[in-house]
Amino acid sequence: MFEALTIAGWGDMDFNAHMRNTAYLDKAVDVRMQFFAANQFPISEFTRLRIGPVVMRDDVEYFREVHLMEPLRVVLKLVGMSEDGSRFQVRNEFFRGDWQLAARITSTGGWFDLTQRKLIAPPDNLLRTFRKLGEGYEVRVLPSSIKESAVGNTMDVT
Repeated sequence: MFEALTIAGWGDMDFNAHMRNTAYLDKAVDVRMQFFAANQFPISEFTRLRIGPVVMRDDVEYFREVHLMEPLRVVLKLVGMSEDGSRFQVRNEFFRGDWQLAARITSTGGWFDLTQRKLIAPPDNLLRTFRKLGEGYEVRVLPSSIKESAVGNTMDVT
C-alpha cells in the first residue's frame, strides 16, 4: 500500500462545483507515478528501459462529493496481478478531509514495451517493486498478457 496527500484544486472542479470524474483519473495516475518514484523507479528509469504502464480499463465508483480545496488522502493498492507481472490490477481509494471514502478507481493494465510496441513482463526489479503494493493484502491472480506462440518459442500478446 502507498498513500499520498493532495487537494481538489480549481482545475479539478466540474460545473456543479464537485471534483470532476477525469480529475480522479488524473490524480490516480499521479499517485501511481509517485509510488514508483518513491521506490527507485522515477520516470527517467522507465524512459531508460523504454517501457511504461498502460491502463486498459478503469472502473470508477463514487461515494461522497469532493469540493474545491478539500484535502484528499489517496491510497494505492495492488489487488491483482499475473504470475509473470505482465497484467495487473490496482486500486486507488480517495478519502476526503473528514476521512470518508469519496471514490474508488480500479484500473487494469499491463507493461508496454515502447520499442517493440507490445505488452511484456516487467523486469525483475520492477516486478519486485510493484509487488510491494500488495503486501498485507490478498492479491488476485490474473491471466498473463503473454502467451506462447504456435510458431517456435516467441511470445505474443493476447
